[in-house]
Amino acid sequence: MRNVTETVKQLIIINILFFIGTLISGDVAYKFLALYFPENHDFHAWQPITHMFMHGGYMHIFFNMFALYSFGSALEHFWGAKKFLFFYISCGLGAALVNTAINYYYFQEGLNVLMNHGFSKAEVLSVLNGKGSNEIVPILNSPDFKNFISAYMGSVVGASGAIYGTIVAFAFMFPNAELALMFIPVPIKAKYFVPGLVLIDLYLGVSGGESIFGGGGIAHFAHVGGALFGFIIMWYWKKNQFNANRWN
Repeated sequence: MRNVTETVKQLIIINILFFIGTLISGDVAYKFLALYFPENHDFHAWQPITHMFMHGGYMHIFFNMFALYSFGSALEHFWGAKKFLFFYISCGLGAALVNTAINYYYFQEGLNVLMNHGFSKAEVLSVLNGKGSNEIVPILNSPDFKNFISAYMGSVVGASGAIYGTIVAFAFMFPNAELALMFIPVPIKAKYFVPGLVLIDLYLGVSGGESIFGGGGIAHFAHVGGALFGFIIMWYWKKNQFNANRWN
């Protein structure tokens, strides 16, 4: 790849290899490597890391890898490999943490309602795992429990959280660089573009709306979490004047 830095290149290769692996193994890989809610029986301790290298489709991995190539290479060029890799992984873990925290809130909120109706936590988990009393099923299938079911049953894949952190860092370092989306013909400075993008994700996460690119199933809070951790790290580094030499 032209002008791509070494760590970014290796990350892109790893993501592509993981994606090829999922095409071969299918759902088995997702069950094992995607990020599940900690109370779900499919959760494993390594998933906060491995979910960053999993993707749900060709467009998903294409846009993420294109963003990694476009913004990550610029950051690695100025920071060096160690600092960039630390930042990238930290933002991915931050995205997982925030998304899991939001899911815990939705899960606990729904669980409290069910427990107030006389069901125990063990009974609820048994039904969610395909066992137990059918009398809870009609309740769980109601629209009121959409977030509860999604929090427990859903999974998260993709480098998007780490990518959002990377984009935030780019805006910190190059605030006046002009960026553009495909459907917005006028370039926008990074210091306006990136906060706008994050705010859109926050709104879609709270409202339950679909992605601006179309389609549902987007982990908007993971995007926001990655951006938030990226902002916190950049703020801390700027405040304490961390530089690339400390990482060499």
